[in-house]
Amino acid sequence: MALLHDPHQVSVTEAAQRGVAGLVAEAEAGADVVVTRRHQPVAVLVSFQRLEQIDTVLSDLHDLALVLARSATDTGHRTSIDDVLTAFGHTRESLAASGDDEH
Repeated sequence: MALLHDPHQVSVTEAAQRGVAGLVAEAEAGADVVVTRRHQPVAVLVSFQRLEQIDTVLSDLHDLALVLARSATDTGHRTSIDDVLTAFGHTRESLAASGDDEH
């Protein structure tokens, strides 16, 4: 669980005894709380700010994976926009004309 900052573990029983307000206060203070059942993690409580940080990291990692995959498979071949339009049965003119029909 490398994404969590020094997580504090509590059992489901302890979490129930402490109540939601206590767990939320701990998360708001910056602690990541891992709830366990029979010593196995079943849930995590983090602050909303921490969730946003995790989401940003995941998004950045996704983008990085795409860049690396594209770099690894790049042959240098480029396709022109006109070739793409032709493949879909269009030309620049046909697209321009279809835009006029919508107004």
